[in-house]
Amino acid sequence: MAYRPQISTALLDKLAQQDPLFTREKLNKAVHILESAQSPRSLADVLIHDLAFDRHCVFQSLCRIYAFREIRLSPASLTDGWIEFMQNFYKALDSRLREEFLSHKIIPFGLSEKGRDVRIFVCPDPLEREIEKLMLQAGIKKYEIAYARLEDVTEVLLKIAPTENEFLKLVQEITSEVDLIESDEQENSVDEDELTAAVNQSLLVNLFEGCLIEAVRKGASDIHIIPKEGNITEIFLRVDGRLALWHRQDGVKPEAFLSVVKDRSKNVDRFEWEMAQDGFIQREIDRYLIRFRVSILPIVSSALARKFESVVIRVLDDRKVITDLVKLGFDGYAKSEFIKAIHKPQGMIILTGPTGSGKSTTLVAALAQVMTPELNILTVEDPVEYNIRGARQLKINSKMNFDQAMRTILRHDPDIVMVGEIRDAKTAEIAIKMANTGHLTFSTLHTNDASSVVSRLFKMGIEPFLIAYAINLVVAQRLMRTLCKSCKTPVAKLDKTVPISLGFSEIEIAQATFYSAVGCNKCRNGYAGRIGIHEVLPFNHEIRRIILEASADLDEDAIRTCAIQQGMTTLRHAARRRALEGITTLEEVAAVTTE
Repeated sequence: MAYRPQISTALLDKLAQQDPLFTREKLNKAVHILESAQSPRSLADVLIHDLAFDRHCVFQSLCRIYAFREIRLSPASLTDGWIEFMQNFYKALDSRLREEFLSHKIIPFGLSEKGRDVRIFVCPDPLEREIEKLMLQAGIKKYEIAYARLEDVTEVLLKIAPTENEFLKLVQEITSEVDLIESDEQENSVDEDELTAAVNQSLLVNLFEGCLIEAVRKGASDIHIIPKEGNITEIFLRVDGRLALWHRQDGVKPEAFLSVVKDRSKNVDRFEWEMAQDGFIQREIDRYLIRFRVSILPIVSSALARKFESVVIRVLDDRKVITDLVKLGFDGYAKSEFIKAIHKPQGMIILTGPTGSGKSTTLVAALAQVMTPELNILTVEDPVEYNIRGARQLKINSKMNFDQAMRTILRHDPDIVMVGEIRDAKTAEIAIKMANTGHLTFSTLHTNDASSVVSRLFKMGIEPFLIAYAINLVVAQRLMRTLCKSCKTPVAKLDKTVPISLGFSEIEIAQATFYSAVGCNKCRNGYAGRIGIHEVLPFNHEIRRIILEASADLDEDAIRTCAIQQGMTTLRHAARRRALEGITTLEEVAAVTTE
């Protein structure tokens, strides 16, 4: 039975008056989603996660309606006295209530000017109904709740109440008590009894669980576990696209740690050492369910009898999904053409780029833009990366593989279809068929730029006339590291040959201020976060004509030249614009893009 919320017309009217972005059409769509929900959801939650509104914009408008004031927290200006005041408040609460306050991100701010016995608390969602109950449990009778940005509240909490990783604490305690497993490097076989004993060591189990938690809290996209000769295992975390050593475990056979990883992963055989395996892990971390995708590959070592495997674990945190196209890096021509293409009733949108370039994130954002309760949205992915609320995501298994799901999906009355990846000619053929039979279809492909997609499909055996009329748009995408706002510094002595080699004009060089990455305690080597750059190729009349006139070969250069003349921004050009805006460095432009 669906949950039936009570959303007043007066509230919708006031929201529409607050900001022109809250159109009646969007608000009505939000009400439809709320009414079809199976469990209680808030209007703010639907506006932010389903309709891609900016979180701060939504809460600013709602707080003005409900008369909550906004307080601007400045994490950088936290004094020792203020930190001590906040910490003392949490210490006075019992452990259960303290966890509740922290999970709802409620921060004591000070005393109200309304009276010295009235306390001010700030939080990112002052409309949360649990707040009143928590205040009563804490014995606080007079209080005022104010709104503050989620990003600022989170940063303040990291300073005043950093969450302890209990597993890593146990590792430190156990290391001093348990003798590490010793073994001979020249040993020519794996002793299963010894491995079993190693697996039972709390050290390795806690190290692995602690690694999963740290990866989530540090915002890592991947965990790399690499065995080395000499009984060494190295664990790397990929943060902002760069690998960095997180932990080096000495004195324990790598096979023992790999066995722990396998034991704690689903769909993985611990005793299989010769073939590639794929599995998954689910953990509740900081009160949120996080999924991990596990990939295991056998690798060669100098000791031929050793069973070494490389493990890469992808962190799938749904909280990282961004539905705001501007935050993803879309702007200007790229944004307008992308929105135009995804709102067509049929046709295909293809995203292309290397692994880890954010294609899946952009696909989810695109679906959020067009998703309504009136549409049947189906996805075929193997494996499923993100849970998309409002879409039916097909489950691939031994009884229904990827190809079977693709063939069956047309009989399931879809309006919009997302195909995780065009893997081969069969997948491409079915996806093209969907786009040509009245379905809006999203998919991804691995090529270096947008125009290469056409020749790739052509070489797969897809006829030129099908390519020309099936595709609405192709987007090539990369992720660039962005400079830390706290420590970025203008380049003191600019060597003009560097920006000239990247395609900057003399006028741009004279007028722009280029920045260098310095590094501070708030960032990693001068960078903090990443942003997308896009090369958007819409299939208009001229592009279709070039494709249709092709015979044995498709001229990629002709397609690219025509698209640029009509306004397409190349990846290199998009990267240069980010450098001119002071968002990234010249080094990052050179590293991420080619001419």
